Parts: sequence; C-alpha cells; structure tokens
Amino acid sequence: MPADLIIPDRAEFVDVLRLMRRGLTLVHGSDGTGGCLIDGSVVYHSFEPLSRYGLIDQIPVNPRDTTARHYRLTPRGRDFADRACAHWKRQPLLRRLAVRLAG
Repeated sequence: MPADLIIPDRAEFVDVLRLMRRGLTLVHGSDGTGGCLIDGSVVYHSFEPLSRYGLIDQIPVNPRDTTARHYRLTPRGRDFADRACAHWKRQPLLRRLAVRLAG
C-alpha cells in the first residue's frame, strides 16, 4: 500500500470524525506536529488524511484571526464519518483497544 494512502492513527481519525459529526470544527494553527486542535485536544496525525481525501473544507471565521484556519466536514466527509463511526461501533471492544494502542 502506498504511504500516501495510509492513515497513521485510525483511532484518532475516527475520534476526529465523530467530534466533527457533532458540529465541532477542527482548528489548524500551525504546520507542525500537534498544530491542530478539536474540542481542546491536540490532533497529531489526522489533519493530512482528512484534507487529502476531501473530507474537510475550510470555513470562514473572524477576518482578524489570521493565525488559525477552521475546518468542517464536507458532505462527502459527513457521509464517510457516518459510515466510519458505525463501523467502529460494531467492532469488538478488544479490537478497538488494539487499534488505539497500535494506531
């Protein structure tokens, strides 16, 4: 599998999708690791795959705030999030735990 198609941390990816389904926005403050936040939590690996797959879209915010960009789910992203979260819930607890530990 090509490296550009890999989701580095699947549990974080699903967590971000779940929070964005609830209407929270992903805030991208810098290009470094840990440059994204959602609901006060640092997002380490999920911004790049979300963006690359067209699941998020930048939204306009306060024009005076030029330091951070805010993102919400696209319609495609919402559909994907619905399916991904439903699939995640169907997984046995031990499998979800293993994914959280291994990424």
